[in-house]
This record gives sequence, C-alpha cells and structure tokens, in this order.
Amino acid sequence: MNNVERHQYIIRKIKQDGHVTVLDLCENLKVSSVTIRKDLQFLEDSGLVYRTHGGATSQNPYQTDRTVFEKEKIHESEKIRIAKAASNLVINNDSIIIGSGTTTQFFARQLAPQGNLTVVTSALNVTLELIKHDNVEIIQLGGAVRKTSTSVTGQYAHSILDHFFCSKLFLGVDGIDLDFGISTTNAQEAILNMKMIDVAQQVIVLADSSKFGRKSFGKIVDFSKIDMIISDDIPPKFKELFDSLGIETIICRPE
Repeated sequence: MNNVERHQYIIRKIKQDGHVTVLDLCENLKVSSVTIRKDLQFLEDSGLVYRTHGGATSQNPYQTDRTVFEKEKIHESEKIRIAKAASNLVINNDSIIIGSGTTTQFFARQLAPQGNLTVVTSALNVTLELIKHDNVEIIQLGGAVRKTSTSVTGQYAHSILDHFFCSKLFLGVDGIDLDFGISTTNAQEAILNMKMIDVAQQVIVLADSSKFGRKSFGKIVDFSKIDMIISDDIPPKFKELFDSLGIETIICRPE
C-alpha cells in the first residue's frame, strides 16, 4: 500500500469512527509507527485531521473561547437532558455552587425547588435564571466580568468563597482529556473553579459528549477531584477510567 492509499484509508477510518490510534493503524496497515506518525503529520498539515495523543481525530481537540450566546445554541437538547438529571440532585434547604457556562445556565433554568435553596455563583446568566424564584437565595460573586462567559473572575470572587462551604458544586467545562483532566478556555476562570472545588463537598461536572477528548488552555483539576460526571454520552475509554477512579457517571440518552 503506497502513501496515497494509506492516507485515504486513514481518512475513511476517521470519518467512520471519529478517531484512530497509531497502534491500530500499524496493525491494520502493516507498517511502522514512524510511518504512521509521518502520515498523520502530513494529513494534519493538509488540514484533513487533528493529531491527538496516540492517534488522530476529525474534530479539533483544542477548545477555543466562544461567547455563551454562541454556545447556548450548540447541543441544546443534550444540555437540557443533562440539566434535568442534575436538577434531581438538589434537595430542600440545599446550599450549592453553580459555575459558569451554558450547560450550567440550562441547569439553573431547570431548578424549581420546593423548599429553600442557597446558590453561590460566578455567572450572571445563572443569576438571571434564578432570580424569579422567591425561595432561592442567590449570592453573586463579585469581580471583573468576562463578557464571553458573562461571569466574574479574580481575587474578589476568591475572597468571598473563603466564607462558604457548600454541599455540591455544579461545574461546566470546555474540555475533558484522559491525560490533562478537565479544563476551560480561560486561565482565570480555571483558577476560580479550583477555589470552588475546595469549598464544595461534592464536585459534579456537567458536560455534553462533545467535550470528551478535548483540552482547553486553563487546566482546572485532575479527575481525582471529581465525584460525578453527567453527560449525554461518555466514550468507553473515559467510562473505564471513571469507573476505576470511583467517579459516578450519569448518562442522559434520549427517551
């Protein structure tokens, strides 16, 4: 099989499966890993694939910063299912933290507590969703506002969190990578998320399936700090890792 035939095979395989590994390609094409890595580099340079750790994919594994107004229109049905599942975890007289993002905004929209609920949040869009409920006390963190995420970051927000400890943190993320852990597109947002994790008893990540296999600029934490992940689907390799770490998973597939 010549170079062109190998390239065509790799492209077909990625279109079919969404991802290929160097090991599998070596076995299937009967060539060395050096040859496959050169093939993948050529295809990436040609703009046909994106290289990942140990393979390649059809999707850009590096998340870029987009506004919440753009993101709220993407994977909307999946986010609604995730939000509904997450809302079932909130109990009467709970005290929770809600991070920034569109999935957490959908989660806030689903909340209809029967008893009292205290919510600490950095996200202005989350506050606007909850302000209509008389029985929800909202503690809005202060600081510099990021317009793309409509949320605050910085030392003011950190210092306020020093005064609280909540039962649950509902955290939105931009990337979930096997090696890098969970991440977001902004470094200051990542630092604030770390602080939120420190003052929460249980950390619950809300992420649609497009976030898996991607990494963003600002690393938040390794998986060791995560208690639960709620998604519309979880790739098998991630599910195996989460099970081995004792991370509870909830998969919200269409009914």
